[in-house]
Amino acid sequence: MSDVPDPRCALRRVSRSEWVISDLRYPPDDSRHAVARVYELDDTEVEVVWLRDLPLATRYGSALAVLDDVQRMLSVSRATRPVAIPHLPPPPA
Repeated sequence: MSDVPDPRCALRRVSRSEWVISDLRYPPDDSRHAVARVYELDDTEVEVVWLRDLPLATRYGSALAVLDDVQRMLSVSRATRPVAIPHLPPPPA
């Protein structure tokens, strides 16, 4: 049994200077499968074209940094516990 959880996203190189990030929860023919296209600008920077509405940066140091940010964003649970309201007796009249 592996200690590493199944990755939610995959980074795949499609050309010498271009990658695609895919969401593995969806089949390849689903439009939600494609998350982003990453283009290498030079040796120190990549530019991201987001194919899904994610509030992330458009420039990163590497394609792996983009993948890390995407996985972090998609794995965060949006559910939170309700705010506790103190139960106090009514004030005296």
